[in-house]
Order: sequence, then structure tokens, then C-alpha cells
Amino acid sequence: MELRHLRYFVAVAHEGHVTRAAEKLHIQQPPLSQQIRALEREIEAALFIRHPRGVSLTDAGRSFLADAEAILAQAEHAKIRARRTARGEVGRIAVGFTTSAPFHPLVARAIREFRTTRPDVSFGLEESSSGDMVSGLRDGRLDVAFIRSGLVDPQGITVHPLLQEDMAAAFPGRHRLTRLKQLTLKDLAEETFILYRRPDGRGLYDVIVSACAEAGFSPHVGQEAPRIVSTLNLVAAGLGITIVPASLSRLPLEGVTYRPLTGRPAIKVPLNLACRSDERSAATLGFIELVRRLS
Repeated sequence: MELRHLRYFVAVAHEGHVTRAAEKLHIQQPPLSQQIRALEREIEAALFIRHPRGVSLTDAGRSFLADAEAILAQAEHAKIRARRTARGEVGRIAVGFTTSAPFHPLVARAIREFRTTRPDVSFGLEESSSGDMVSGLRDGRLDVAFIRSGLVDPQGITVHPLLQEDMAAAFPGRHRLTRLKQLTLKDLAEETFILYRRPDGRGLYDVIVSACAEAGFSPHVGQEAPRIVSTLNLVAAGLGITIVPASLSRLPLEGVTYRPLTGRPAIKVPLNLACRSDERSAATLGFIELVRRLS
């Protein structure tokens, strides 16, 4: 039994006449009659009662009609869904991001705009370290990942540079340095730093330490935190200061004051988008294209 046999049967059932059904199907009447009889032999039941001027359904025919229409509708749905999936209009994208990445407006804007144009594509979101996300890309758990650093082993992974984000200093309460009109990295030389712990925070950690070295000092690290938001909680507790991507300064936290860093050396942190080099999903490729265009 093939889908065409179901289409032939449904057409005859709806028309109540083999000749009219044959005209609608653009085939000859004798072959259509032969196909209907072959279908009845396969089912081992009469589907039609033959009349001098048409046909009507038997009880078995009425039962078979309901199922045949459902099967044809499902087949049409499958065809349309496959076609839309090929165009990237249907599917699911698993997005990974480091702790600091979702605070940048680019991430939320990209997801929002993509959902506006392709509402039938769903998103799965996962927060993790850069290393875990690269593993997720390789084993198929993730489709794209917003990361803050490059890759030690880029084999099979493509990293698209998106932007360089300014950094800001976060101080507890009314810290004396918040009164400065312009704050440079060198002004922080005597402060106790709270940094995002390695290896999860490797990208931010290395950027901060390298910039401090360029400014002529080695930061005194009093605390390390497992998550970047945790560094801000420790700042609020008065245990030191930290440096975060400027987008995090949009995060209001009682007891924390943010100030931009100016002068030399300029301190910036990258935001990159990583994906599989052989990615073929139309939805994922469309999302990557949108993110790169918005950056």
C-alpha cells in the first residue's frame, strides 16, 4: 500500500464516482478502478458499494476513510515541516554562554530578533565554562556558544569574533576611588582584587592580570569566586574590588558602585561566537549570520 493508493481511495470516496475522481486525479478511469480493487484485495474488505451511477462507502470504507485522511494529512505535515526545517524556519538551537555573556545586550537582542522572524525555532540555553561549551559543541549538546576567550584546541570549531567590550571597576559602597572624575587601571594598584576563578574564568582572569602588568603592577588577589556574579557579591560585602565587562554594570546590586576605566592601558574583553566548522543546520546557520550582523 502506497500513499498514492490512499489518495485514489479518498478521491473516489469524496466524489462518489470513479470517473469524476479519475478526472480530478488526471488519470484514466480503468487504471483507477484497478487500483481501488487491488486496495480492497489487500485490505480483504469491500470499501465501496458499486451502483449504476456511482459508488458509496461500506462500513469498512467509512472506517478506512478516516484513517486514510489522517495519514495523508500527517504525510503532508511531515513534508511541509521538512521543507521549513530545510529553510531554517523550524527546529531547536542549543545556545551556550559564559556567566558574563548573557548580560551583554547583543545576546538577548539576537535571540529576540531571531524568534520574531522564526517563531517556530526554539532555544535551549546553557551556562557553562568555555571548556565545557567547546566539548558541548563537539559532542552535539550545543550548537553555538558565546565565549570570552579563544580556543586552545580549535580543531573542528570556528570562532567568530563579535566585539571587544570595555571593562568597568566595581567598588564596595562609597569607596574613595569612586570620587575620581577619571579612573585608570593604575589607580587600582593598591587595592585587593576579587577575580573570577580559573579555569572557568580564564578569559577574563588573563585579560585583567595582563592589563595590570601593562599598567605596572601585579594585582593582589584576595579572593577568587566560582562565578562572576559571585565576585560582585563579595565586593558588596567589602572584601575588595573587581573588574567586570561593562555590560554587567547594568546589573543593580546593593552595596556595589561601578565606574568606567579610562586612559592607558585600555582594558577590553572579547565576546566571540563559537560553532562547529561543519555546521549544516539552516536554523543554526541563520542564527550565526544574524549574530554576526548585529555585532
